[in-house]
Amino acid sequence: MPRQLASQILSHVNQLILGKEHQVKLALTCLLAKGHLLIEDLPGMGKTTLAHGLAQSLGMSYQRIQFTSDLLPADIVGLSIFDPKTQQFSLHKGPIFSQLLLADEINRASPKAQSALLEAMEEHQVSIDGHSHQLPEPFFVIATQNPVFHAGTYPLPESQLDRFMMKIAIGFPDADAEKVLLQNSTSRFEQPPLSAMVDNAQLEKMMAAVQAVHCSDAIIDYVIRLCQFTREEGFTGQALSPRASKSLVNSAKAWAFIEGREHVIPDDVQAIFISVTEHRIGQQVSGQQSLAQQVIEQVAVVAS
Repeated sequence: MPRQLASQILSHVNQLILGKEHQVKLALTCLLAKGHLLIEDLPGMGKTTLAHGLAQSLGMSYQRIQFTSDLLPADIVGLSIFDPKTQQFSLHKGPIFSQLLLADEINRASPKAQSALLEAMEEHQVSIDGHSHQLPEPFFVIATQNPVFHAGTYPLPESQLDRFMMKIAIGFPDADAEKVLLQNSTSRFEQPPLSAMVDNAQLEKMMAAVQAVHCSDAIIDYVIRLCQFTREEGFTGQALSPRASKSLVNSAKAWAFIEGREHVIPDDVQAIFISVTEHRIGQQVSGQQSLAQQVIEQVAVVAS
């Protein structure tokens, strides 16, 4: 039953994001693996629409923060305000107290504002005036960013990039999908919201089923070889951290789950490898291959 729900959710969101089945599948994979998602693309490509559609389909409480250069950490997490009537401080929660937070154009905010997300993404809690406050569960961050060559952007530091399990790009629609889009006279704001396909209990069962997907020692050894390749002398990108290897295993489990399998195969690892690693090791290219693609090409599935 949980696997059938995954297929239904994909079909549901694909009604909203036309011609981007692979990107939608990667996004759902990331969320079911309990990761955070970074979407980098040009403005107007449907990044916000994808995040909103996922929240609606998964029945999650949703908040959106527009990151700007004057955004303060308190605008994200909230603050304590003194009430003279009660002579006590009361917490005014910020938009981060939601199950799915859309951090829109995250790299337009200053590093100080960006850093307000670090504790939340790692610990699922925030600290306000020395007190820790738990966030709703499940808790996911979907952040969008414009390409770093755009004016007014602050590149995310490596420590924050590593907090995102995946990074994807939506890309331009093909001609057929764009024609359907242009023929539709109603805007996204005039369309009825997507109905929730699952409730919180069902979503938690799906995530538990993902964790139960079997990952053999051979697959784990393959993941280790992939990561160790990036740590060898002479590799021109950044080395993959243990957090990255854990993300590879969890993402591969989620991909296998959506594919209807109870075990991970090498194809699952390869399907998610670029999205999990490219933002960590860098995007320098040699010829037509990214560094992540080079790793896949040069590391054998079976140890020699």
